Amino acid sequence: MKLKGFLRPDGRIGFRNHFLIVPTVICATRAAEEIASNFANVVYLHNQHGCNHMKDDERKVVNVLKGMALNPNVVGVLFIGLGCETVPTQKIFESVRASGKPVECLIIQEEGGTLRTVEKGVRLLQQMMEKIDINQVEADLSTVTVAIECGGSDTTSGIAANPVVGYVADRLVDAGATVVFSETTEIIGAEHLLAKRAVNDDVAKKLLELVDRCEKSALAGGEDIRGVNPTPGNIRGGLTTLEEKSLGAIYKAGTRPIKGVLEYAEPIPSGGLYFMDSPGHDVESVTGMVAGGAQVVIFTTGRGTPTGCSIAPVIKVTANASTYRRMSDNIDVDVSDVLEGRSTIQQAGERLFMKLIEILNGKLTKSEMLKHHEFGIYLTQPTL
Repeated sequence: MKLKGFLRPDGRIGFRNHFLIVPTVICATRAAEEIASNFANVVYLHNQHGCNHMKDDERKVVNVLKGMALNPNVVGVLFIGLGCETVPTQKIFESVRASGKPVECLIIQEEGGTLRTVEKGVRLLQQMMEKIDINQVEADLSTVTVAIECGGSDTTSGIAANPVVGYVADRLVDAGATVVFSETTEIIGAEHLLAKRAVNDDVAKKLLELVDRCEKSALAGGEDIRGVNPTPGNIRGGLTTLEEKSLGAIYKAGTRPIKGVLEYAEPIPSGGLYFMDSPGHDVESVTGMVAGGAQVVIFTTGRGTPTGCSIAPVIKVTANASTYRRMSDNIDVDVSDVLEGRSTIQQAGERLFMKLIEILNGKLTKSEMLKHHEFGIYLTQPTL
């Protein structure tokens, strides 16, 4: 199946053309917001981090900021630093510039403050837009990386919505595309089933080690994951145990072999199914997968959630008819007909697959229409 995309200098295909402003530290976020407000086709990351992190968290911040800038949905980038942050703004800028993508960098302290930075940033972006020649090219489905997410789950998620998405995941993998799913906390109790699908012992071992690391980290902080999961919303939606939630959650990953296990925001290899370490926090999970290279997200929700992403379309799917009636402004695909016996998982899956193709070819999702640009980074250590 052929698609229309945008060829980037590194050879990858984007399905959106976003000019992105990346504030590398919270102190630069206000300037980024003000610059973006001058353009209809510019987005920015609402970065709340970037300074005084411990080593592992700084690595995550760097990988996310770099990964978001390198995502093929981004056509050009403007980095904004303060000048005294601990995150290496100049190194991130240079690594993205090496990809051949148009990129500029401003440092607020060097420019003389917020107002001068905003004025110069507006001019730089305008010049960047004037120079870039945007042409669509024909693309194959194998160029697509799809992130799979679930949030605000209820009983309908595991029974219908996630299996429908799992059907689409299998269809994508069989066509040579890449699928990534995450949320380490939400495979606990079902990790042994996923490990059996690993392509080799090393992949299975790494998956089980991630789960063990996650549980030990929570216990070290004085928290048993089973005490906070399922969430209160999940429980009101009918989910009773973490294992029940996890068994429903893994359906969204389909049935194909797991080719690899990735750290948070790690670049996603091409072709096949991958798992990425992340928390169950929807925004942080989606951010990690998009930073890894996903151009589109399929997100199931039973209770309903409006969250989106600044550079990747997020397709919301529910199998709860009352949720769709209440939150149709936010949800793109209603598969409640599966529960009502009016449609099979395969039929609903084909409908979702065609919606995915439409969105890859430019149709806006509800989260894009409403400009839901949520952004968060998964950090696990104190800020110093």
